[in-house]
Amino acid sequence: MQDIPDSLLNLLGQNAALIVLAVVLFMAISSAVRIVPQSQKFVVERFGRLRAVLGPGINFIVPFLDRVAHKISVLERQLPTSSQDAITADNVLVQVETSVFYRIIEPEKTVYRIRDIDAAIATTVAGIVRSEIGTMELDQVQSNRAQLITRIRESLANVVDDWGIEVTRAEILDVNLDEATRAAMLQQLNAERARRAQVTEAEGKRRAVELAADGELYAAEQQAKARRILAEAEAYATATIADAISKNGLEAAQYQVAMKQVDALAQIAEGQGKQTLVLPASAMDAFSDAFTLLKGRAS
Repeated sequence: MQDIPDSLLNLLGQNAALIVLAVVLFMAISSAVRIVPQSQKFVVERFGRLRAVLGPGINFIVPFLDRVAHKISVLERQLPTSSQDAITADNVLVQVETSVFYRIIEPEKTVYRIRDIDAAIATTVAGIVRSEIGTMELDQVQSNRAQLITRIRESLANVVDDWGIEVTRAEILDVNLDEATRAAMLQQLNAERARRAQVTEAEGKRRAVELAADGELYAAEQQAKARRILAEAEAYATATIADAISKNGLEAAQYQVAMKQVDALAQIAEGQGKQTLVLPASAMDAFSDAFTLLKGRAS
């Protein structure tokens, strides 16, 4: 039984070099093959210098010379929501809350050109936000937020390009005002509402006056039209009488006057209640004259 360990030791001693060689080969192969996940990129250095950037899949490096120095995630990242103060062009202090989304597209730049990428982006965003808001008035900041976001994203993209990252989104979550500014804006809003109410009331009164004037003008036009029609009727009647006089002579005129006198007497007699009428003698002659003229016309 003691001969078995001795023989095993002798076998290991004779094949020690082969065993060491196998271990070395295994370690070399293990270090030469690198499997990179889809969501990452590996930065490979050789003697402290950048050698290559490994993409997703199976990659091969030189064992014992190359090493994976950095494993960089290429997933989209979101910076923590930050808040910074800014002053608008009309000297209003506002507090702007921003959020930025980015992803690394060139890991070699991110690794060797910047130390703390999140802090660098946050500082850059704060400076750009203050610069852009300083060129706009408060009303423009509130109403043109989409345009402001676009300008911030474009300015940020130009700055961070040297860091090997891509800004996918930049959002302005909120624009807050201090209490004094809010009170002043509320007072201004109430004054504007009161002004609009007064303008609306004044416009209503003016419209009412215009409509009343239009109604009076229409009534005057109708009265003028009625007078014109009556005048035309009178002119026609006068022309007819004049034609009759020209044809029948003076008797037609006398007959017309007598009929007018008869009509006037008939209107006086239509009065209500008991009344006594004193007529001149010539009034009674009007009846006889009318009958005489009528008889003469009939004959």
